[in-house]
Amino acid sequence: MKLIKIQVIIGTTRQNRFSEKAASYIYHETKKIKDVEVELVDLRDYPLPFFDAPTGPSLFEMMNYKYSDEVAKKWTKKISEADGYIIVTGEYNHGYPAVLKNALDYVFKEWNRKAVGFVGYGNAGGARAIEQLREVAIELQLVPIRNAIHIPVEVYMAARNADVPVDPEFFKSLREGHRNHVETFLTDLIWTTKALKSAREEVSH
Repeated sequence: MKLIKIQVIIGTTRQNRFSEKAASYIYHETKKIKDVEVELVDLRDYPLPFFDAPTGPSLFEMMNYKYSDEVAKKWTKKISEADGYIIVTGEYNHGYPAVLKNALDYVFKEWNRKAVGFVGYGNAGGARAIEQLREVAIELQLVPIRNAIHIPVEVYMAARNADVPVDPEFFKSLREGHRNHVETFLTDLIWTTKALKSAREEVSH
């Protein structure tokens, strides 16, 4: 099997954000997997304006429309480079961050037929934000995996002031008990990413 590339997207940009702690942890765990190249992608590096194109990206080719904004071009190109994604998100008022929705909306075909998994934190472990993101992902023709990582409040409280790269000991409870949540999540994501990559390549030939 060819090398697959996974991007870990830090889905918040606010001050004192926890997302970079969680993203650092899952990034290093993913790096341990054979035949997987992993990259951290930070929305702070892509200060996109609010989406204001005359049509959605799904119609760009038909409308012969291309972004003139350099950040939008850079973001779209970056997303095109990956085979699968891990999106790390907080939960804001029972939803996910506006900056993340804006970034998702800028891209269409580059997301298509690729796997995505979610890591959430906040109230209810970010569960409500993740459920909303699953619906958006499907519309973008992403394939959201069943499993997600919901970071418990006690882990959030312990690690929120940690330095990056974060000490994995802060997150060890995610691997303890009757179920290894991290291993289950990554196994599911990598299997789905490989299957979809293989199918895309078969169709393209």
